[in-house]
Amino acid sequence: MNLEIPKKFSPLINQAQQVAREVFRPISRKYDRAEHEYPKELDLLASIMDGMNDGAADGGTGAGKLARSESNGGGGNRNGTNMKTVLGLTELCWGDVGLALSIPRQGLGNSAIAAVANEEQLARLGNTWAAMAITEPGAGSDSAAIRTTATEDGDGDGYILNGEKIYVTAGERADAVVVWATLDRNKGRAAIKSFVVEKGTAGMTVERLEKKLGIRASDTAAIRFDNCRIPKENLLGDSDVSVEKGFAGAMQTFDNTRPVVAGMAIGVASAALQKTRELIALTGTDLEYHHQTWTQPAVTRELQLMEAELEAARLLTLRAAWMADNGLPNSKEASIAKAKAGRVGNMVTLRCVELCGSLGYGETELLEKWARDSKILDIFEGTQQIQLLIIARRLLGKSSAELK
Repeated sequence: MNLEIPKKFSPLINQAQQVAREVFRPISRKYDRAEHEYPKELDLLASIMDGMNDGAADGGTGAGKLARSESNGGGGNRNGTNMKTVLGLTELCWGDVGLALSIPRQGLGNSAIAAVANEEQLARLGNTWAAMAITEPGAGSDSAAIRTTATEDGDGDGYILNGEKIYVTAGERADAVVVWATLDRNKGRAAIKSFVVEKGTAGMTVERLEKKLGIRASDTAAIRFDNCRIPKENLLGDSDVSVEKGFAGAMQTFDNTRPVVAGMAIGVASAALQKTRELIALTGTDLEYHHQTWTQPAVTRELQLMEAELEAARLLTLRAAWMADNGLPNSKEASIAKAKAGRVGNMVTLRCVELCGSLGYGETELLEKWARDSKILDIFEGTQQIQLLIIARRLLGKSSAELK
């Protein structure tokens, strides 16, 4: 694995940097204060983002445009859509995490469509802006504890959904919601499937929009399904309940999106670290690397340690994305990247607030906002503790039943 970023991604990275600097940063504070107001500036940006998806059937810069991983037969080296997505979102989140999550047609639910859908569904739903609804009041980190049900209707040509989902990112704004529900509670994980519910479907109601610590530019909805009928073709993938394939198909979504969330954490932490260096440099403190650590100012040593931690997280994230592009099983590596980057991202942004004192804590700078935004990146797509549990299971060869 060559750790240099492929030159073919340079235009993408440059475009994402321009968006982060020229579009996101200037409006970042505005939409942090106006939590449930839709950022109209993103409508124009959406078409630009679509243009970044050149040549990829379901590839792009947003978390929702991930390509399904396919084996390359062990030959060659592919740097495809998963790597492209990680690199693009890392730069966008240097600008603003909440705004990056709010770009139309770049929803988290699209990644589930890319991972699980059949060819007909990919063609039909490829341009749909899809949110993803997994978490429930009684099922957070344990996705297998989902209680929302999907029951075949009497005619056999559709499903009836009943249940409640919370913390649905872009749940009100998106064109559709990918809902995780069980076909049979008695059959456990294997019966959990993904269903696409289009906006305006009878029986689907947005109950409320949550007020949050961070990512306030992104709407976060609670959605109720009350005898919500959807057509049978909106069940993603195979309807058969298989112990070997059932839950694994749905969980493949996380193998793709966890490196993306890791990249987002790296982006916001990089922003905080860069701004902190700029502010501390104004005091005349020597921030260069030409002294031994024991002769450096304490703040310089602190910044360099954070840089090292952030670089380690970045390399782990690139590896997980590269494995996905090359059809290699990456469940363990995706969780390692997510665990490392989520923890480091939150640690770096909080420490930057501390190092900058009143400038870090006040609203003169964006440092306090980045610290608030970073926390969600250690929570959603699986908490820090869940990632460590998954890593332990993979290392020890244990099933979820054997190691809880």
